[in-house]
Amino acid sequence: MTEDRVADDSFLNDVVAIARRAGALIMEIYATDFSVRDKSDSSPVTEADERAEKLIVPALAALAPEVPVVAEEAVAGGAVPQVGDWFWLVDPLDGTKEFISRNGEFTVNIALVHRGEPVLGVVFAPALDRLFAGARGQGARVEQAGVVRAIRCREVPTEGLTVVASRSHGDAAALDAFLAGRKVAALANAGSSLKLCLVAAGEADLYPRLGRTMEWDIAAGHAVLAAAGGAVHTVAGAPLRYGKPGFDNPHFFASAQA
Repeated sequence: MTEDRVADDSFLNDVVAIARRAGALIMEIYATDFSVRDKSDSSPVTEADERAEKLIVPALAALAPEVPVVAEEAVAGGAVPQVGDWFWLVDPLDGTKEFISRNGEFTVNIALVHRGEPVLGVVFAPALDRLFAGARGQGARVEQAGVVRAIRCREVPTEGLTVVASRSHGDAAALDAFLAGRKVAALANAGSSLKLCLVAAGEADLYPRLGRTMEWDIAAGHAVLAAAGGAVHTVAGAPLRYGKPGFDNPHFFASAQA
């Protein structure tokens, strides 16, 4: 893998195509009376998670055979590859709770990481027909209803921040403490990695996540946000990195300012 390949639009388009295929498969299952079971960590999993991952992983291996794939369901089953300078992070169905509740706010997340930084990402919400993509050297874009447009983080409006928070994993007291002293104009909720993409698209300004997440939950959205001019930092102020032991994230915030 090379930086030049990441900057090649055709490579990003290949990843977009993989995400769209996975999304179509997920929507087939979404239309059925699917079953839900708990994993060992008590988080829910469905046939859609598993079948989408079985589509994505070999497709990425064919696209870039030299790059290992870290995928959520495989890791849950004990298959944890060794990672080096380059690796993929895959969440085949981010927002499983949203999928189960059928509110449409679930996504396919595919990210490429280089030396701890997400340099390419695709976030596809198939039920909303909204796809976000971005890569270093290419900028970021959104595709919806056949229309493709470039996106960029906005300057914070004079009336204050639009803050987006988790729909399924909220801690109101921690959020209030984090926002203390900031001028907040609006607070909105969204599911899955769409929150990062809303900041990237200039539809929100700040997304604090003051709870547990895994790297595959946010890497694709982080890549889109970075390509749109934003950044993700730990609450201590350090840039959020990937490839950490266990792939757990600390508390973090995503913002329109790099």
